[in-house]
Amino acid sequence: MRSRSNSGVRLDGYARLVQQTILCYQNPVTGLLSASHEQKDAWVRDNIYSILAVWGLGMAYRKNADRDEDKAKAYELEQNVVKLMRGLLQCMMRQVDKVEKFKHTQSTKDSLHAKYNTATCSTVVGDDQWGHLQVDATSLYLLFLAQMTASGLRIIFTLDEVAFIQNLVFYIEAAYKVADYGMWERGDKTNQGIPELNASSVGMAKAALEAIDELDLFGAHGGRKSVIHVLPDEVEHCQSILFSMLPRASTSKEIDAGLLSIISFPAFAVEDMNLVNVTKNEIISKLQGRYGCCRFLRDGYKTPREDPNRLHYDPAELKLFENIECEWPIFWTYFIIDGVFSGDAVQVQEYREALEGILIRGKNGIHLVPELYATPPNKVDEEYKNPHTVDRVPLGKLPHLWGQSLYILSSLLAEGFLAAGEIDPLNRRFSTSVKPDVVVQVTVLAENNHIKDLLRKHGIDVQSIADIHPIRVQPGRILSHIYAKLGRNKNMKLSGRPYRPIGVLGTSKLYVIRNQIFTFTPQFTDQHHFYLALDNEMIVEMLRIELAYLCTCWRMTGRPTLTFPITHTMLINDGSDIHPAVLSTIRKLEDGYFGGARVKLGSLTEFLTTSFYTYLTFLDPDCDEKLFDDDDASEGRFSPNSDSDLGGYLEDTYNQESQDELDQYINHLLQSTSLKCYLPPLRKKTSEDSHVFSAIHSTRDILSVMAKAKGLEIPFVPMTLPTKILSAHRKSLNLVDSPQPLLKQVPEGDSQWPRDDHGDVDCEKLVEQLKDCLNLQDQADILYILYVIKGPSWDTNLSGQHGVTVQNLLSELYGKAGLNQEWGLIRYISGLLRKKVEVLAEACTDLLSHQTQLTVGLPPEPREKIISAPLPPKELTKLIYEASGEDISIAVLTQEIVVYLAMYVRAQPSLFAEMLRLRIGLIIQVMATELARSLNCSGEEASESLMNLSPFDMKNLLHHILSGKEFGVERSMRPIHSSTSSPAISIHEVGHTGVTKTERSGINRLRSEMKQKSSTPSSPTGTSSSDSGGHHIGWGERQGQWLRRRRLDGAINRVPVGFYQKVWKILQKCHGLSIDGYVLPSSTTREMTPQEIKFAVHVESVLNRVPQPEYRQLLVEAIMVLTLLSDTEMNSIGGIIHVDQIVQVANQLFLQDQMSIGAMDTLEKDPATGICHFFYDSAPSGAYGTMTYLTKAVASHLQELLPNSGCQMQ
Repeated sequence: MRSRSNSGVRLDGYARLVQQTILCYQNPVTGLLSASHEQKDAWVRDNIYSILAVWGLGMAYRKNADRDEDKAKAYELEQNVVKLMRGLLQCMMRQVDKVEKFKHTQSTKDSLHAKYNTATCSTVVGDDQWGHLQVDATSLYLLFLAQMTASGLRIIFTLDEVAFIQNLVFYIEAAYKVADYGMWERGDKTNQGIPELNASSVGMAKAALEAIDELDLFGAHGGRKSVIHVLPDEVEHCQSILFSMLPRASTSKEIDAGLLSIISFPAFAVEDMNLVNVTKNEIISKLQGRYGCCRFLRDGYKTPREDPNRLHYDPAELKLFENIECEWPIFWTYFIIDGVFSGDAVQVQEYREALEGILIRGKNGIHLVPELYATPPNKVDEEYKNPHTVDRVPLGKLPHLWGQSLYILSSLLAEGFLAAGEIDPLNRRFSTSVKPDVVVQVTVLAENNHIKDLLRKHGIDVQSIADIHPIRVQPGRILSHIYAKLGRNKNMKLSGRPYRPIGVLGTSKLYVIRNQIFTFTPQFTDQHHFYLALDNEMIVEMLRIELAYLCTCWRMTGRPTLTFPITHTMLINDGSDIHPAVLSTIRKLEDGYFGGARVKLGSLTEFLTTSFYTYLTFLDPDCDEKLFDDDDASEGRFSPNSDSDLGGYLEDTYNQESQDELDQYINHLLQSTSLKCYLPPLRKKTSEDSHVFSAIHSTRDILSVMAKAKGLEIPFVPMTLPTKILSAHRKSLNLVDSPQPLLKQVPEGDSQWPRDDHGDVDCEKLVEQLKDCLNLQDQADILYILYVIKGPSWDTNLSGQHGVTVQNLLSELYGKAGLNQEWGLIRYISGLLRKKVEVLAEACTDLLSHQTQLTVGLPPEPREKIISAPLPPKELTKLIYEASGEDISIAVLTQEIVVYLAMYVRAQPSLFAEMLRLRIGLIIQVMATELARSLNCSGEEASESLMNLSPFDMKNLLHHILSGKEFGVERSMRPIHSSTSSPAISIHEVGHTGVTKTERSGINRLRSEMKQKSSTPSSPTGTSSSDSGGHHIGWGERQGQWLRRRRLDGAINRVPVGFYQKVWKILQKCHGLSIDGYVLPSSTTREMTPQEIKFAVHVESVLNRVPQPEYRQLLVEAIMVLTLLSDTEMNSIGGIIHVDQIVQVANQLFLQDQMSIGAMDTLEKDPATGICHFFYDSAPSGAYGTMTYLTKAVASHLQELLPNSGCQMQ
């Protein structure tokens, strides 16, 4: 027998260490590792990390085998790993019903458990007795299952297990919207069992999804049936949310050392090297000590000041843990491994030496990693005064298996026994490397030959859907239905993927199903779901956004292929030509660049070789998965929206006999969502005709009918939105659901409705009157009455046909209104049909994860509902309708605006800088106010104009409000072919540079005018100048500019940079800030740290008590003046500071100055707050600026609190 080489001897040393510190805890039956000899439970996360050393050592033996025993040793170690991974699989498969439930509920009560019984694989505590929901633990299991399978281990044995793993993918794919308890099982750091969105969970889920995608779980021995499928859009959601959260760990933790596992080994989830470095530096600067790193700031675990008799902390108690948090050596092992992966030898050397110094020597001299180092109880005060000076003592488990395992793994890597690629066979470590530019392949397809010919007239040659046979084209929603079959398993009662929309990354691949190639059109072209796709300009805009998104987010091999269908709805109204917006888009696509994205236009057949393919074998004929289930016969099970109005693309190349089961299934899906025509055509207008129902009649009658339906005696008055139209007096802005004039004008007679013998409305006769309507609005009014009295499922028996419900007729009317582009009507019917935006929940989550909370409804708070955590779609829609006071149009508009905000937060996150809470109700108010101001019209007319804006214009108006640019709105001529009654409006930007020299010289003239005091009182808005068509700001408009700026910033809650951190500093020096009667106490700083989102949210909740946005902004300005004091040497600036008093004093000083120059008659005050309109409209700087007066007010307010010894304030 040969003697051992030096490396062999060293490896044997590590093998002894692994045996004595890790494998001695492994249960011989289940393979699970208990946490220690005293603590017999097996934690999922700890088990996976603890077995990594065994996996690494096995590979090291295989590579450095000196003799046959070494190969046997390698096999034995690898089988220990397989046994543990299969033990964890057993634990989870026993909870298969939880996986099934969680896919739909995402509830903490339905989650897999975090720890199990080591000996039996059974659960050890109840569902609600532990913070079980830890998405990162399940994700870590999938990540290492993928890595170990790729390294050659065979862990999964049967197709049932494959189906279970596929369902675990569905379990974690919603990680980006699941608030969980995180790595430390605590949730919010007050330890009161409050779950929160954790960057460590989102990052680990993203890594697991990427690693396991398209992986064959049977390794080299598998086929296509054992391949796992992941939808790329879910990965991208996790990616964008992780990017927006870091370096923050969650709402209550501004930084967490656990993020090391996300930015480096094992997840490598962050692709931006700068963000990796920022996060790493934050951890080192804020958390690193002499014995390791703290987990997070103010972590009370095992500190001398923690009360061992209770789990939770009191909020004000957290300050006690500052500077004495326990330090964990485990994080240094992450730094060593990170140094190996990044090739930083100095980092490896430094941390190895530091770690050697704090290891505990066990018996026989073996090195043990302790769980943590704590401050001794008798030295706490010393550590408070001089952090990191006191010698600490080891506490907790010894060895800490997770730390011990990573210590051994880091040593194997640092000493060259393992290469980085061996413990990362799927190459996750290259995630930060530069990606090549993406070229998006776009293929334009005509729906039929007529459209093909129209395009040819313009010199654009495209194929029709029939031309590309045998390649099949289907709408994106069909792909959602197909994916709903993935992962189904009858033996385990698993239902497959929940029906969810599939994003543009998913529809930009080609799919091979039963040996046929399918391409799917993106979701935004599908008019089936929400009315955005009815606006051609909006479709073009969404195409631009999605192409840019594909360019930045495509990660797969091959190029993305986007199929853009030209359908009959993209023609102009009479169908004689293509819509100009669509035509110009195709021309731009031909140029090779569109909206900043590189594109290549061509036919689908050209792109077959360069596209990415996914093989969906779970629909193959030999699979046990039947396409038609027994319950699928009930149509409703298929599409949640079976009331919609457009089928798929007709493929007339197929005759019925030749169709196989797949074709029949797809046709069944399309038919279950298509619609037949029932509504009679509109009657042609003759000269003596007036409306069958005048709007005035229908208003009152609809209201009284609704009152009867609700059993009320009084007429039902629709919700009115009180808002300030900027004029001399306040008006109420009625954003009511149908274009209704003021109720005062209702005439006496109400003979318009047909009555039956009892004097009630005769619904049968009403149905007949549908034939006499002159416009869609009248038909909508009739259907609305029927909807209120009889309900949506009442059978009208229109023209003697059975089964024609009110809902069917409304759906058809929706389609007609769509063709006529009558947006007010479309929104209104959309609300009646309770149409929901498919991507609403995702849109909300996008906003929330970018640290932006939402409120829906109008202030004040009982009516305004706050959304601070992701909600399931049904709950979200219900909340929006509740907050809108059941006002249908507002509810629909709220959903629409949430979708636009989410588009912007993805495409231009910088727009949302320093905005913590978006108040949708206020944004709708401001939009209507802006229209009223610009068009010089009443609130009612403005709100009607707002409801009639096309989605494209609505999105533009929102963008202007968000971006803070000056903009103008003016009436424009509507094209003759449109039948809409609403005013047409165009929105344009006004550059501040657009002021001419003569206008600039007018400033002096304006000043002198102000001094002379013109006799006519001017309204705060100023009248809009007559030359507004020239896109310059006239002086009248310039006058209300600062008032508007404050109002817009107040409505979208924009604050100055670093505002919340400055408020935190002030609170350290006083007892609290009082704002409008609500106090923000200084005790909040004892619970929360300055950078914490939770603190910022707390400040916002106090500021949001103020209903007027412009007054809120003045309060923010006053607080900014106060923050200048917090930077001074003074330890205290007094008790409770009344911020609103400071603003009132500043206002008085302003009024005194104005009166001294004789400006009596223009000083109108806001009745609600008593603030002068001119003060609202003053620029912050300058002699008469708000800051000047606020500074004087702060000085006088705090005069008595300031020390007399200091310099006197003037």
